[in-house]
Amino acid sequence: MTDASEAREAPEADKAPEAGRAPALVELDDVSKYYGNIRALEGVSLEAHAGEVTCVLGDNGAGKSTLIKIIAGLHQHDAGTFRIEGESVRLSKPREALDRGIATVYQDLAVVPLMPVWRNFFLGSEPTKGVGPFKRMDVEFMRRTTREELLRMGIDLRDVDQPIGTLSGGERQCVAIARAVYFGAKVLVLDEPTAALGVKQSGVVLKYVAAARDAGLGVVLITHNPHHAYLVGDRFILLKRGTMAGSYVKSGIELDELTRQMAGGSELEELSHELERAPEPLHLGGEPTDRS
Repeated sequence: MTDASEAREAPEADKAPEAGRAPALVELDDVSKYYGNIRALEGVSLEAHAGEVTCVLGDNGAGKSTLIKIIAGLHQHDAGTFRIEGESVRLSKPREALDRGIATVYQDLAVVPLMPVWRNFFLGSEPTKGVGPFKRMDVEFMRRTTREELLRMGIDLRDVDQPIGTLSGGERQCVAIARAVYFGAKVLVLDEPTAALGVKQSGVVLKYVAAARDAGLGVVLITHNPHHAYLVGDRFILLKRGTMAGSYVKSGIELDELTRQMAGGSELEELSHELERAPEPLHLGGEPTDRS
């Protein structure tokens, strides 16, 4: 079995650039983030390539949220290098990330539950028709486009006029993914999309994560579930207390080992030894204690 240091060493061979391959859509190299004296991230690296899913796994407090905020332009990194398609950048606001093709779908989805599906699909980017005082939203275009884009992703809604709040959690996640694809995202960052879902709904979401990957997007999937990650992932980054605990490609690690590393690896083994049942107490004479 490998320990944490071996986990960090093994991936280096995987990171070697492939001849003739385009630069990663998003690349973080030894990125760190501090809030005063608090270390949120330190020395974290990852790559997201077109047509691949990069999974970031970690427990609560591992640094996943901070990593998302750096990629999405909410926070700037304090050290290391952040590249988009080979260009070093320092994003100062989410709009800059969107303009560069990075779409982030958070757990709360930022939808308006009582508005219809088509209205949420175009929320903040509504197309209009007419000029001057006759300018108005092009409702028919939005309805038709929403229906077509959802069908293209394999999502068949009976009525795009129904409030989005009436959809299941998995269906709302899928609408958000389809929206990002339609508006030209090159990189899709998904924040724990299956965290609050059952097995069936999680499967639906993972299906559309794979559809986004097959459409040529680079997907960064944030999750704490190694089983979900292994189903769709091509690369795996393990975070622990803001640092990297491992980096793998799928061909370099089995699900059982990924789960073990996610669960704590050697630390979990040490804990199991500590929690082993103590032997039965003995009398001084060596006879077992009488329990009658």
